Amino acid sequence: MEHSVEQVIETVPFCFGQILVRKTGDDFVLCHRNDEAHDDLEIFQGPEDAIEIARYDDAGNFRALKTAPNLRHGWRIELRTSDGLKRALDHFYPGRLAIFIAWKTGRLRTTPLRETLGRQSGMYRIAARISDSQIDNLVADFCRSKDGCLRTILWDRDQRGAIASTRLPKEKFDPTWDQVQAPAEPGASTFANATTDRAILATIPLLCQEPCNLLVAACRKVVKSE
Repeated sequence: MEHSVEQVIETVPFCFGQILVRKTGDDFVLCHRNDEAHDDLEIFQGPEDAIEIARYDDAGNFRALKTAPNLRHGWRIELRTSDGLKRALDHFYPGRLAIFIAWKTGRLRTTPLRETLGRQSGMYRIAARISDSQIDNLVADFCRSKDGCLRTILWDRDQRGAIASTRLPKEKFDPTWDQVQAPAEPGASTFANATTDRAILATIPLLCQEPCNLLVAACRKVVKSE
């Protein structure tokens, strides 16, 4: 296989969402990207510690969406093995490493929003009645990187290939861009490799291959509000 999770995570340092991964001696060290220069971080040494770190934001609010740009600060995880690193990253961003590898190897299937909405049942069946203009506005607000979601959108609005939202910048659909630093509005372009005080780092994108359950629920809410 041309790419594997092991090959990817051994290429340190790199950024993954809001996480900086680097090596200190034989240890993999993870911290919030904004905390690299801090020496007063709370130290953890187990991959399962990532579960609790990812649970709440800085204000103590529950993070329903793990790829939201509100990962809390003030921590550092030191891990001895690549397996531990893989597990920790999967706790922070469930499934995103596997999705990235599937995309790199050409095995990733994307699902349009209309297809996802069309197979809903029960209380969510009504979500399929959302209009294209409502989708355009909802996706722009719900999925934007600045304060919505850090995933790069790979899915289309419908089977005809319509863009998910014309109100999002083109970088939101480009896996070569770092969504932590990507522009918030269409037309504002700044190349977004991750940067630290010392270097420009590679990034592993958080890819979105199909609309999430939270977006489906938001579509239902829009329709119900009418």
